[in-house]
Amino acid sequence: MENVKVIDHPLVQHKLTIMRNKDTSTASFRRLLREIAHLLCYEITRDLELEDIDIETPIQPMKSPALKGKKLVFASILRAGNGLLEGMLDLVPSARVSHIGLYRDPETLEAIEYYFKAPSDVADRLVVVVDPMLATANSAITAVDRIKRRGADNLRFLCLLAAPEGIIRFQEAHPDVPIYTAAIDEKLNEKGYIVPGLGDAGDRMYGTR
Repeated sequence: MENVKVIDHPLVQHKLTIMRNKDTSTASFRRLLREIAHLLCYEITRDLELEDIDIETPIQPMKSPALKGKKLVFASILRAGNGLLEGMLDLVPSARVSHIGLYRDPETLEAIEYYFKAPSDVADRLVVVVDPMLATANSAITAVDRIKRRGADNLRFLCLLAAPEGIIRFQEAHPDVPIYTAAIDEKLNEKGYIVPGLGDAGDRMYGTR
């Protein structure tokens, strides 16, 4: 699929297998999600621009590369997106953060917004929207719509698992936004869950039902 990057690093795939296992505990699931977030963040930031800056080592002055331009924005789709967000902030602690509160209507599966907060200058920054699951894509599409309405035009979407149906719908709505994922699963079931998937990421993170 075009504009979709599957991050197939062996450590990512190994940790994802443990997370899929229904017998994995809440504490282990949460820890593994944070660890995978480090690896996914490494990949999604691989092509960030650098510029040389003047510094002084204990030995002598030198020019050394540093990130160029304004800080990144990580936009978390609540609540499950926070599991990825926390791991990504470990790697890029200076990043700005946006929160997008969405819940899925159990009948229509449509995404309903209940909260939105973003940096005032989000239009000037690279925005990485994060949510563990790209299933129906309703939440992802709504979140990217909301960020774009604030003027952002440099976006990427990061998830742990994606369904083919969700990828197609997301790309129809936002063909300019690349998708980064650890795996593309088989399909969606009649309830809109990814198959074989890993269940509800939010419930497994927080021990809820």
